[in-house]
Amino acid sequence: MALTIQERLKDLRIERGFTLEQLAEETGLSKSSLGNYESNDFKEISSQAIIKLAGAYKVTTDYLLGLTEKKSDTEVYVTDLNLTDEVIEILKNNQIDTALFCELVSHKDFIKLLADIQIYVEGIAVMQIENLNTWVDTSRDEIIKKYKPESYDKNLYLLKAAHIQEKEYFTQRIYRDIDFIVDDLKENHKGRSDSAPKNSTVNEIKKDLEEALNFKGSRTEQMLIVFCKQMKIKYDKLTEKEKKTLIDVASKSKLIKSYIPQRGKKKK
Repeated sequence: MALTIQERLKDLRIERGFTLEQLAEETGLSKSSLGNYESNDFKEISSQAIIKLAGAYKVTTDYLLGLTEKKSDTEVYVTDLNLTDEVIEILKNNQIDTALFCELVSHKDFIKLLADIQIYVEGIAVMQIENLNTWVDTSRDEIIKKYKPESYDKNLYLLKAAHIQEKEYFTQRIYRDIDFIVDDLKENHKGRSDSAPKNSTVNEIKKDLEEALNFKGSRTEQMLIVFCKQMKIKYDKLTEKEKKTLIDVASKSKLIKSYIPQRGKKKK
């Protein structure tokens, strides 16, 4: 739901850290007028006031008027972004969650993630890694020649373990980068309306089962109560005829038959 002009003005003032007094000094508008502009029942805001407020908040007048959600008037053409046709098509067709994509790209460590990926993909660090591994090999050979250690000597194992495996090293770095970013995004999403509810489906089913088991009735009725809860049907609002119909249908279930011994037969 789009924000009203009044809501935008109030949110911007709080976001920028202005008091009404400071805003009055910045814009030359009176404190009482500025307070009225943020009031939900106030409708008359002059174009001159809108221009001054937009200047103070460094946003476009279109944003204040609710004509756009872009605060900045900086215009960037798609061709300037060097995006491939495939990426543009994905973004246009909403094949991904663009809001989450924007959060990911704007995260402070996203550049680090891309840098680590680029270093590995383009082999930027290959030469340095090879030089380090060569130095380790040379050191090991010198130790062997000088001290003639046993093949199982722990120092030889340490020198061998000091070898850097390029793929393994960068895979771990990239994994840590992604792991940190994702955890950060998850933390930021807590409490939002678009986040998963605290009560998961599993917890709801567990609660339904507990309530059904506490119901004073037959096993068939208990199972029907669980069914009704999952289908959002109020069992206690059903007529006796409706309950009987459900019970007759459920009695054909193998689960019910295996639980309830038939008349005249003993459980084994």
